Amino acid sequence: MTHATKDPALAAGLGETPDHVLLRIDGRQALSVETVAAVAAACDRAEDQGGRAKVIVQVSGAPRGPRAHDLTVALVNKWEQVLRRLERLPAATVAVADGDTGGVALDAFLAVDHRIATRSVRLTVPVQDGATWPGMALYRLAKHGATGAVIRRAVLFGTPVEAADGLALNLVDEVVDDPAKAVAVALERSGAIAGTELAIRRQLLLDAPTVSFEEALGVHLAACDRALRRAAGAGGRP
Repeated sequence: MTHATKDPALAAGLGETPDHVLLRIDGRQALSVETVAAVAAACDRAEDQGGRAKVIVQVSGAPRGPRAHDLTVALVNKWEQVLRRLERLPAATVAVADGDTGGVALDAFLAVDHRIATRSVRLTVPVQDGATWPGMALYRLAKHGATGAVIRRAVLFGTPVEAADGLALNLVDEVVDDPAKAVAVALERSGAIAGTELAIRRQLLLDAPTVSFEEALGVHLAACDRALRRAAGAGGRP
C-alpha cells in the first residue's frame, strides 16, 4: 500500500533496492484484504532473498472515518497472522513513522525490530462506538512499554502517545529530524546478522520475559550448539 508521506525528504530518501524491501502503510485506510496481501508480499520478497534484504516499513496516518462495515474477525485474524509473520521474519525490520500513526500503521510499526519516529509522531489507538479498538496493538503497547499511565491512557481512552513519551517507554527506539538518514544507519547496524540466525536470537529475546531460566536454558543451549557447529563447518570462523 503506497501513500504520500507528510515528509518529502523521507519519501525521496526511501525506495526499494536489491538490498531492502520497502513497505508503505497508510493508517488512514481501513483494514482490507489488500493490506494483508501487501504485507505478505513484502514478507515473501524478504524470505526469497534468505534474509539478506532488510525490510523498511514506512507508516503514517490514523483512521479518520468509521470502521469498514465489512470488517470481519476472519480478516482481523489474517491481519494479525501476517503481522506475526513480519515480526518473525529471517530479516532485519525497521519502521519509520511520521505524524499521526494509528490503525494498521500503528499495528505494523509495533511489529518490527527497530522503530524510528519523527518529532511529529503521535501513536494513536483508534476510538469508535465509545471504545478503543481491542486489536493486538494493545498487546504490543503493553509488552513494549509496560502498563504505566501513558499506556493505560492510550489503551483505555485512545489518548495519543507523543514521540518523546514513546521514546521514554521503549515504544520508539529513536526520535529524529532526518528519518532517511536514521533508516540508513539502522540498516547498516543490522548488517552483521541475517537469516535464520537473526530470527533465532529475536525469538530468544522475545521469550525471555515470559519463561523461567530452566525453560530457557535448553533453547539457549541448542542455539549455542548450532552456533558452534556453524563455526566448525566454516573452518573455525564465527
